[in-house]
Amino acid sequence: MSKKEYHHEESCCCGHEHHHDHEHHHEESCCCDHEHHLHEDIPFDPELEITDDGSEKIVFVLEGLDCVNCAAKIEAKIRQLPEVKSVSLTFATRQLRLSSEHPDQLQVKIQEIADSVEDGIKVLEKKQKRKQVQVEETVPVWKQPLFSIGTGLLLFIAGEFIINLMGISEQDFRMLPLFLIAYLILGGEVLLDAGKNIMKGQIFDENFLMCLATIGAFIIRMFPEAVGVMLFYRIGEYFEHRATEQSRSQIMEAVDLRPEVVNHVVGEEIRVIDAEDARVGDILLVRPGDRIPLDSVIVEGESRIDTSPVTGEPVPVMVKPGDAVISGCVNTSGQLKIRVEKALEESMVTKILDSVENAAASKPEIDKFITKFARVYTPFVVFFALAIAIILPIIFPGWHFWILDGDVSHSSLYTALTFLVISCPCALVLSVPLAFFAGIGAGSKKGILFKGGIVIEALKNVKAVVLDKTGTVTKGDFVVQEVYSVSDTISADEILALSASCELSSTHPIGNSIVEAARRKNLEIERPASVEEIVGHGICAQLEQGTVFCGNRKLMERYHIDLSRYHKDKFGTEVLVAFNGQWIGYIMIADTIKEDAKQSVEAVKKLGIMTVMLTGDAKENAEQVASETGIDEVHAKLLPEDKLSRLQDVRRQYGPVMFVGDGINDAPVLAGADIGAAMGSGADAAIEAADVVFMYSEMKAIPEALRIAKMTRNISWQNVVFALVVKVIVMILGLFGFANMWLAVFADTGVSVFCLINSIRILRQ
Repeated sequence: MSKKEYHHEESCCCGHEHHHDHEHHHEESCCCDHEHHLHEDIPFDPELEITDDGSEKIVFVLEGLDCVNCAAKIEAKIRQLPEVKSVSLTFATRQLRLSSEHPDQLQVKIQEIADSVEDGIKVLEKKQKRKQVQVEETVPVWKQPLFSIGTGLLLFIAGEFIINLMGISEQDFRMLPLFLIAYLILGGEVLLDAGKNIMKGQIFDENFLMCLATIGAFIIRMFPEAVGVMLFYRIGEYFEHRATEQSRSQIMEAVDLRPEVVNHVVGEEIRVIDAEDARVGDILLVRPGDRIPLDSVIVEGESRIDTSPVTGEPVPVMVKPGDAVISGCVNTSGQLKIRVEKALEESMVTKILDSVENAAASKPEIDKFITKFARVYTPFVVFFALAIAIILPIIFPGWHFWILDGDVSHSSLYTALTFLVISCPCALVLSVPLAFFAGIGAGSKKGILFKGGIVIEALKNVKAVVLDKTGTVTKGDFVVQEVYSVSDTISADEILALSASCELSSTHPIGNSIVEAARRKNLEIERPASVEEIVGHGICAQLEQGTVFCGNRKLMERYHIDLSRYHKDKFGTEVLVAFNGQWIGYIMIADTIKEDAKQSVEAVKKLGIMTVMLTGDAKENAEQVASETGIDEVHAKLLPEDKLSRLQDVRRQYGPVMFVGDGINDAPVLAGADIGAAMGSGADAAIEAADVVFMYSEMKAIPEALRIAKMTRNISWQNVVFALVVKVIVMILGLFGFANMWLAVFADTGVSVFCLINSIRILRQ
C-alpha cells in the first residue's frame, strides 16, 4: 500500500485500527534480506564516488576512440591492472568507468594502455572534458580522407581505362607503377598504422589484416583488385566512421539537453553566463523558443511549456508565476523570468544525461558474449585462411596454391586472402552496444530511464506486470464524487457545508477533499467552536447550528445514531454524516483513475503480458478499479509482506514479473520483482530503488518501456545474425570460388554501416 491510501471504513496495511485523524507515512527503508535481482544503484554524480568496498569510482572520456574492437582491447588491458576493482568502457559514449582505491592516479597508465592499442586517443576526466573548449583544428586538404579516396579513385579509373583501351592483361607488370601509386595514396596510412600496431604486439589488427590481404593480391598480380579492395575498404571505413559519429550524436542530442549558457538577469541588465556558473536563487530570462535551462520556479510571465523533450508528452502545459518548471522543456510562447532552484549538476537535464550514460556502461549479456566471441572469431578465421591456402590444393587437385596464368580466383592463396578480409570483427562487436544505447536514448526521450542494458534485456522476458494501485493506476488524490442526502429537510449542499466545517481543521486527505469540494461550490464554511477527533472513527464538531459527526460506521455506533436505512452500494470511501443525533446522509469519496490507465493496460495485454494489481485497499474498491481499467487479476487488503508473497505467487504462475510502484513505500516488492519500476516525478529515492524509472507518473510509460525493450533486443539480434550470416555466406562463396575480395570488404565495412543504420531505427520510432 502506498502512503497516499487512506480509509474511513477499512483498516490499512500498517496494522493500525480504523482511523480518520492521522495520515500514513510508510517511508521506511527496504526491510527485505535479499538483494535486488537486477538493481544497480546508479548515482547521478558519477565523477567521483565511494563504493561499498571503500574504493572510488571515476569517469574518464577517451577522446579520439574510433574503433569498437580497440575499445574492447583497451577495456581488457585495464581490467588486468591489479589496482582496478571494476571497469567498463562504453564505445557509444567513449566513457570509461572504473573503481579503484586511487582512480585519479591511474590516468597516466590508462593513457599508456590507450596509446598501445590505438593512436590519437586522449584520456580526460569527465569534468575536464566538460570544461574543455572545443577548438576545431584546420586539417590540410591533402590529409583529409576524401582527398586520398578521390585521388586513389581517379588513378584506379585511369588504370582500368588504360587496360581496356590497350587490351592488355590486368596482371601485366607495366600496370604495376600506376596501381602501386594509387595503392600507396589510398592505403599509406593503413600501412603505417599496421606497422605501428605490429610493433605494439597487435597482430590480429584490422589494418594488418587488410594490408596482408591486399599485398597478397599484389603478389599474385591482381593489381586492380588490390587497389580496388583498398579503395572499397577506405570508402566503407569513411562511411562507417560518419555513420558511427552521426548515430552517437543523434542519441546524445536526444538525451543531452544541458544548456551551455543562460541569460542572467541583474537589475535591468541581462548578462550571458555559463550555465554551470548559475547559482540557486539567480533570476534567468527565458525567451519564447528557448529551453528551460535549469530546474526553476516562474517569478514573472505566463506561457505554454512543451515537455515532450523530457516526457514525450506532446500536449503543451500552461504555466504561471509560482509554478515549478524543469530543465529541458521548451518555452513555446510568452517570455518568462525564472528563479533557479537547482544548479546545473543537480537539475533534471543532468540527471537524465548521467542516468543514460551510466545505463550505457551496464552491458547486457549478449554484448559481453559477442565481445568474447570476437576474440575467438578473428584468430580462428585467420588460421582457417592459412589452412585453406595450404590444405585446399592437396584435397582438391583443381585448386592450386599459386596461379600465374589462368583463373586466379581458383587459387587457394586468393581464397585465403578473401578470408583475411572477412576476419575483421568490427561489424560483430559494433552490432550490439549501439542498439542498446539507442534503446536507452529512446526511453529517455519519453521520460523512461533504464538502469542499463541488462534491464532492457530482462524486460524482454517479462510475462506479468504487477501494479500497485494508488499512485500507479490511480492518481492518489481523493476527490468528492457525490453527496447523498437521506433527510427531507437538509440538502446535499448543506450536508457538504456542515461536513466541511467539521473537517476544517483536519489534516487528513479525505477531510481536505471535503473542504476543497465545498470551497469550489462557494459554500459557507463555519469554523467550529470545538472539535474532537476520535482515532479510527472520525470527528465530532460543535457548530452554532448544532453537533456534527463525520466519520465511519464505528463513529455512528459510538454515539448511537440509527443507521438502519444505510447500505453501501457505491464505489469509493463513504464518509457518514450525522447532525444533532440524526443520520442525514453520506459523502462518496474516491481516488481518481488515471486518464491513460485503461489504454495502457490494453497495450500491455496486447503484448501478451498478464496484468495484476496488488493493493492494501478494500476489495470492492480494488475490483472496481480493475473492472474500469481491464486489469486481469486483483489482490486486495494486503499488508506489505503479503504483497511480496503474492508477487512470488504471480512469478511462479506466469514467469518473470515487472512490479510498478512508487519506489519508496513498495521497496520490499520492488526488491523481490525481476524488474522494479518506480512511478514518480524523478524523486531521488525512487531512482535509487528501481531498475526502471518513469520520470512522470503516466501509465503509458509501462507499455512504452516494454516495446522499446522488445525492439532493442530484436534489433540487436538482427545485427548479430545479419553480420554473421553475411560473413559465413561470403566465406562459403569464397571457398567455392564465387566470391572475390570486393565482396569480402562489403562483408566487413558494409555490414557495419548496416548495423549502425538499423540501430538508429529504435531512436526514430
